[in-house]
Amino acid sequence: MLFSNAFLNYLIKCNLSNVQYNIFGYKGKQVRDNIHSSDVIQFMNLFIKNPRIAEVYNIGGGKNNTCSILETFQIVENITGKKMIYDYIEKNRIGDHICYYSNLDKIKTHYPQFEITKSFENIVKRIYEKYLYESK
Repeated sequence: MLFSNAFLNYLIKCNLSNVQYNIFGYKGKQVRDNIHSSDVIQFMNLFIKNPRIAEVYNIGGGKNNTCSILETFQIVENITGKKMIYDYIEKNRIGDHICYYSNLDKIKTHYPQFEITKSFENIVKRIYEKYLYESK
């Protein structure tokens, strides 16, 4: 299974490999939404079955699947049982924003059967399980 979030993959890989993760600016409080690839595929299938010409959709996990970097550390640590090794770099990345999550209202209006089926914690658990499986 593919996961659509490189940030989470990398963060969990750092945790499991005891590699330092660098936080850039905003005190680690930058918030992002997270979506599992199966939910992206679900939307794509709905769109293919009923395309809407010239519409643009911004897909993501929405407000309910948001988490800051520091909150993500806590969730990952609870799942893996390992502390995150990290460093804080005061300067934020150029172009980074403090908070971003997708507004799913348009998608849900055009495709009412669409729903996010994988919670943020479920996404983290699935990535963790993938690494456990690959390490056997």
